[in-house]
Amino acid sequence: GPEISVECVTYRGTTTVVAVNRKAISPPPHFEQLAHSVDADDPLRETVAPAARAAINALGITDGVSHIEMRLVEGRPRLIEVNARLAGDMIGHLVRLATGIDLVRAAADIACDRAPELTPTRSSAAAIHLLYPDTSGTLTRLTYDGPRPNWLDRVQFQCRPGDQLLLPADGGNLYTGRIGYLITTATTGQQARTRAGRAARAVTAVLDQTPGTAA
Repeated sequence: GPEISVECVTYRGTTTVVAVNRKAISPPPHFEQLAHSVDADDPLRETVAPAARAAINALGITDGVSHIEMRLVEGRPRLIEVNARLAGDMIGHLVRLATGIDLVRAAADIACDRAPELTPTRSSAAAIHLLYPDTSGTLTRLTYDGPRPNWLDRVQFQCRPGDQLLLPADGGNLYTGRIGYLITTATTGQQARTRAGRAARAVTAVLDQTPGTAA
């Protein structure tokens, strides 16, 4: 089934399930994370909330932000892992864009023994599309040639011409092959994902595949 993550905040033993993040994962054997999306009105949140709270309680977590990874099997959540930390891949930013809840601020407030502000101020959606080249090699050109509508929150490149990129299939990992990401907003998660995919098609990455350039 599909893989998701559940973003939670626990303060003095009470856990609030803030958001559900839906993931797009590449096929085996590498299971690369390709995209994420958060919808403030995702009905899945109520389905997975009991399992998320139970996992946090079982581990004795009383304070902090948690990133809980699950897989849905026949519509029911199955736990993969519990991370007592903020999520990576800009998921916290997606949560803020979609709900108005700032998980970074919540973590800081809890560390200072202040009650975090967890009241949603938005009801929207956001998505991130992680950018990878088609092949390993040395990057020679990287551009975004598309429009920049209001729903395109950001286009961020994480490498520059001359950098060597190595995909998992060639012995690298998610980070040695990633060229950047882009983030979009919308009224629904599906629309945000569609917009992110459309914007990603405007990214051009040219690589030199001369043998030895990606070693």
